[in-house]
Amino acid sequence: MSAFPERFDVIIVGGSYAGMSAALQLARARRSVLVIDAGQPRNRNAQVAHGFLGREGMPPADIAAQSRAELLRYPSVAWLSARAVQAEVLEGGRRFAIACDAGQRFTARRLVLAYGVTDDLPPIDGLAERWGRQVLHCPYCHGYELQQGTLGVVGCSDDGGADQALLLCDWGSVILFCHDAARIDPAQKARLDQCGVVIETTPLQRVEDQATAVLADGRRIVTDALFVAPVSRLACDLAEQLGCALQDAGCITADSAKQTTVEGVFACGDAARMAGNIALSVGEGALAGVAVHHSLVGLLD
Repeated sequence: MSAFPERFDVIIVGGSYAGMSAALQLARARRSVLVIDAGQPRNRNAQVAHGFLGREGMPPADIAAQSRAELLRYPSVAWLSARAVQAEVLEGGRRFAIACDAGQRFTARRLVLAYGVTDDLPPIDGLAERWGRQVLHCPYCHGYELQQGTLGVVGCSDDGGADQALLLCDWGSVILFCHDAARIDPAQKARLDQCGVVIETTPLQRVEDQATAVLADGRRIVTDALFVAPVSRLACDLAEQLGCALQDAGCITADSAKQTTVEGVFACGDAARMAGNIALSVGEGALAGVAVHHSLVGLLD
């Protein structure tokens, strides 16, 4: 689409995997679509992506670029590199408006919120610099390549990291860095012992080299990677502006068709489930795109 009209059938906020997947379904239904993307994908620090059929081991940026090029071959799709900052319901819910940081304003009959989440890491020196490379969160995305090496878990979650440590046992030898072992309940502790997980209670002070954990007493423990469960929050507040309900986990509440509690507004990807997986995001986006089209023609139950 060469020009940018002010009115579209659908506006999609977020142009990563879920947003582009939703846009593709709608483009193929010959609907006019505007994708507004701030250019900050969650996996932008990762060097390669795994677990996505047909794109195994490709850099995420290359996957995204190829996907965008394929999507923009459809003349009914427009792409705007901008940050959506304001959303409102118009005409009693028959239309919606999105305003961007540069002052542009667009309206559409339906909205898809696919703007993802922002990850907040524990305040430990060296974690942020290695995030997405040697500091990871998803073993399904990165665990196989670690060749069953030594894996550290930064125990920052409510259970002290016990669940994450148990999950990782299939990928290597696990050391759980948890200075407050009282957070691990006895049943979890028994399972950790059974799996051979080592629990290190000396506080983790910083991370150096590739993934060397430096403890408060000066000891250095070399690992092949450190895993952490970050605190994830929605990347912007458009859902709240529209009145969409949020789940306890902080993501947007959506039904089986990915429609939020505001009729005509849909959500998919990490913003709706915080899955952190490309394949799941693409699948959710496709589901949302089809559901939006059904909604437009009055066939969504």
